[in-house]
Amino acid sequence: MSATGCAAEETVGEITAQGGEAVAIRADVRDPQEISSLVEETKRVFGGRVDILVSNANIGFPVKPFMEVSWDEFAQKLNGELKAAFTVTQAVIPAMVEQKYGRIVYVSSGSSKHATPNFIAHGTAKGGLDSFARYIAGEFGPYGITANVVAPGMTETDAVAQTPGTEHMKEALAQMTPLRRIAQPEDIGDVIAFLASDASRFVTGSYTPVNGGMMME
Repeated sequence: MSATGCAAEETVGEITAQGGEAVAIRADVRDPQEISSLVEETKRVFGGRVDILVSNANIGFPVKPFMEVSWDEFAQKLNGELKAAFTVTQAVIPAMVEQKYGRIVYVSSGSSKHATPNFIAHGTAKGGLDSFARYIAGEFGPYGITANVVAPGMTETDAVAQTPGTEHMKEALAQMTPLRRIAQPEDIGDVIAFLASDASRFVTGSYTPVNGGMMME
């Protein structure tokens, strides 16, 4: 089993150990057929409903100055990011429309609104995602479906920990942040959980930065 598969099964184990229900289903979020199968399996396991979608695909991107980025590298990030959101959203919308209820949360980045050096491919793709979310919110609000964006700042994840040179960056960012630390995964997860809950029933089309106040909107 891959490292991703092991992590997914560990998450299932943690949820079920606390009395919840969970299942791990592998699928490429850019592949409509695989996502269709994922949605159908999800409906089968959980009583025919799809109430929540959290779109949080990790699509790689070149970390380079603009003049060093090729069009193919740039386009690959744009296409991957937006195709993932497009594919999973189009797969769940029919069920949400039918049941007149849905919560969709897209995970973006502060780089979509605040230019980060060498992150032009990432920031541009996430800017497109922010716009996409607003269109979904506007079109499907009449069906009881909300769509919102969460934009984390730097977060203490495995991917960040494995990136060379990030320790110095984390320390510098923490000092620039009013709360004097970078985000932990649960900081982001709690905001997503709110937007996926009925407590957010009158919130849609929103962009919520979760960065400890480093960039204030």
